[in-house]
Amino acid sequence: MSALKIYFRVLGLLRPQARLAMILVGANLSLAIAQFAEPMLFGRIIDRMTQAQAPGATLTWTDLLPLLLAWGGFGLFSIGGAILVGLNADRLAHRRRLAVVSEYFEHVLNLPLTFHTNVHSGRLLKTMLDGSSAMFSLWLSFFRENCASFVALFVLLPMTMFINWRLGGLLMICVLLFYLTTSYVLRRTEALQGAVERHSSSLAEHASDALGNIPVVQSFTRVESETLALRRIVEDLLAAQMPVLSWWALVAVASRASATLTILSIFLLGTWLHLHGQASIGEIVTFTNFATMLIGRLEQVVGFVNILFQQAAKIGDFFQVLDTQPTVADRPGARDAGRLAGAVAFENVTYSYDGRRKAVKNVSFFAKPGQTIALVGSTGSGKSTTLGLLHRAFDPDAGAVTIDGVDIRDFTLVSLRHNIGVVFQEPMLFARTIEENLRIGNPDATDADIARALELAQASEFVSRQSDGRDTRVGERGRSLSGGERQRLSIARALLKDPPILVFDEATSALDATTERQIQKALEAATRGRTTFVIAHRLATVRNADLILVFDQGEIVESGSFESLVAKGGRFATLAAAQFMTEPSKSGAGALEGVHEPTAPQARAG
Repeated sequence: MSALKIYFRVLGLLRPQARLAMILVGANLSLAIAQFAEPMLFGRIIDRMTQAQAPGATLTWTDLLPLLLAWGGFGLFSIGGAILVGLNADRLAHRRRLAVVSEYFEHVLNLPLTFHTNVHSGRLLKTMLDGSSAMFSLWLSFFRENCASFVALFVLLPMTMFINWRLGGLLMICVLLFYLTTSYVLRRTEALQGAVERHSSSLAEHASDALGNIPVVQSFTRVESETLALRRIVEDLLAAQMPVLSWWALVAVASRASATLTILSIFLLGTWLHLHGQASIGEIVTFTNFATMLIGRLEQVVGFVNILFQQAAKIGDFFQVLDTQPTVADRPGARDAGRLAGAVAFENVTYSYDGRRKAVKNVSFFAKPGQTIALVGSTGSGKSTTLGLLHRAFDPDAGAVTIDGVDIRDFTLVSLRHNIGVVFQEPMLFARTIEENLRIGNPDATDADIARALELAQASEFVSRQSDGRDTRVGERGRSLSGGERQRLSIARALLKDPPILVFDEATSALDATTERQIQKALEAATRGRTTFVIAHRLATVRNADLILVFDQGEIVESGSFESLVAKGGRFATLAAAQFMTEPSKSGAGALEGVHEPTAPQARAG
């Protein structure tokens, strides 16, 4: 997207405040006319005074008073108008900046997980802040200076030809030469500035990445290497920035030189025309003032264009994110799901992240309301992807997922997700209080509801030990808590939501064996009557599941109860043997007799 297109799009974002914006444009037009009238009136006064020097001519205050009053009136109007325009422009720009920040934030939150997997959160944050600030400065400069400058240069400048076409023509030639010089610099710096912004984004991404992993940086003594890496990015940024600064220094010199040369040219030509009776002294004074004013306007425009090209890459990145369309959205006519019973069916579901390798292939199964379904298999076998399709983190490329016999794409996304509670492998807590984190599951929960959810998740005891109880802030990503404590809060958050369908993605992986057994018993009570999906590497945690689905390379290769799968002697039996250190026998009974949980931690399959 070119800088000009970006600028017009930025102005287009003022549409919600179109009435005020148009009033400000009209005010700028009036200011430009008033500022143009002042030199003309001043020139008329000079002509009156020079004419009075002729033999027999007289001049009184009465002759000059109308011109002086008009001159003073236009001057006062310009001052008052500029104050009002600046004040309202500030308010408009601030309102729109915060509005686009909110729009961007909401849009990013609705983008699919596949997008967030490939884009660093630090880059997204930098894009939001830099882009909105850049647009703010463009809106402010447009209404405070540039709108009036454009009117003066493109509307009023040609009208000087009607005052004195010779002086007006010279003025237009000088302005055109300055414009051509600036345009040349703009073409040379546009691509260079894009490289500067790419290095700036890399700087923010690297810093955010290191600051977000301080324990790793310090533990692995990476402080020096991370600092050196940041300095290399800074050096690349400076190397890209310096040529841009050199070009713009040239423009700054050219603008000052053009101001002096334009005024000198107007004065010399005006003097020559006056000597030949083709220009009055007042016209020379008028056009000298025109030249001073227009060169000032040109410098404002050049400064604006400089800012535009510096900010264009930032705003372009902002619009690129804003233009990214969510792959998961409500269908036309999608309806509210209400409270679902929880009968889940996958019907020949296939999905690929990149369009080449299928993450899930022809997956089909059915879960009755209240059943517990376990998904096991090595890492990357398609378990998490399958359950991601259930709560529409993404939509299948083929096949359908239904709940209570209805394709989940026929439900609104919000109402579908109200019916599904997810406990992720990584707890993902906010840097807020414990209670605020829990209320994400149910903002309207009572204190009794919260206490019950904490009790079920075996979290009551450690929460009560915190300095401020449920009002304790847990730090960024919950770092002030242990891994097990974070996971228990994550489980309590899902239970507080009270959904008919629960998804546990390795939810107990961060817990010690004792706490895990306690939570397993609690979850049996909490999940009773709910359709529950469990992803687990430790097979002991899914022993009581109604149905176990064994995944391999995106496909279900085995399914059945724990006992029947061990009896088959297939892939599940091999996984069970690896974890419980027994050899599955040919009969189901014999296989189960030797199955026991290890007394020491064992390596997970996959």
